[in-house]
Amino acid sequence: MVYITRGLVDILLDLASDADPDDVTTGVSVTPAGELQGAREVPPETPVFTDFVLPDIGDSVNAVFGVDLSTPARQSQGRFNSHPIHKLEVTKRDDFAEVIFIAVPPWTDATDSFGAFNRRGDRLPLEIIDAEPPAESLPGGHFLG
Repeated sequence: MVYITRGLVDILLDLASDADPDDVTTGVSVTPAGELQGAREVPPETPVFTDFVLPDIGDSVNAVFGVDLSTPARQSQGRFNSHPIHKLEVTKRDDFAEVIFIAVPPWTDATDSFGAFNRRGDRLPLEIIDAEPPAESLPGGHFLG
């Protein structure tokens, strides 16, 4: 079973909608369920996809200096790929990861237009949960989340 927060699904579908007719790909990362608010039905050690990397953040600096400025780091546990004109399946053009999330239009309905797959392209059971990651603080007292 793959777990992902409803908030992350909504954000990923918004990214796909904003990029349409182009595709979008980005890293997604996990938080243990025990650190989430509202994930009582999931065992505490279970990884839940909660966060994403903004597409293209730091690419120009990375290209020149080899420094990755994205937050969280691009070493994520999954990938998100939108397919504006393709089927809900993994293609040879997708960026691969342990878990690959694919979205297709309509970008407003996660039920039939959003799925999780493994590297071989097999569909994985997916549960969207109503949970929130903890707020993260930045130096100077600013908060994310």
